[in-house]
Amino acid sequence: MVKPGTHVAVDAKGLSLAFREAFRCHPAGVAIVTADPGTGPIALTVSSLISVSAEPPLVALSLSQRSSTAGALMSAETVVIHLARFSDLELAQLAATSGADRFGPDVAWERLPTGEPRYTAIGTWFRARLRGTLPLEGATLVAAELLDGAVAPSGERPESDSLVYLDRRWHRLGAPDSADG
Repeated sequence: MVKPGTHVAVDAKGLSLAFREAFRCHPAGVAIVTADPGTGPIALTVSSLISVSAEPPLVALSLSQRSSTAGALMSAETVVIHLARFSDLELAQLAATSGADRFGPDVAWERLPTGEPRYTAIGTWFRARLRGTLPLEGATLVAAELLDGAVAPSGERPESDSLVYLDRRWHRLGAPDSADG
């Protein structure tokens, strides 16, 4: 065990292991991305969504090359990005489960007038146009420009509503601490 305040040097050989350990302990917000590349609706859960720019509104996400859904998603022109809350946990788990029927009869969804599938239970979502990809070893970075959408009110305690992925598990954030200022 490393004492607090000390650092452990990592050589090139141990870098991958150190990376996995560090990011396993780095919480990430959860989003569900849906699309219809022409073969029917698809969905996947991501914890790699980041804000890139507010003007124009751009986001980016990373898609694993091991995901069969990722390739289909990248062939779509537009997608819907749903920002999941803790109450959306079951839907996030469904969209993360390989082989699951993500648009079955028990799943509340609709098609937007522009054709994309949207989960109606999630209040904050954005329709986005894919702007570019950057293939890398093991993953592809995808940039998307937000076109329209809806934002649900956050309530009095948004931290209680937030869904995050940490240490290979789903979590709800706790009460705010004094570090909030």
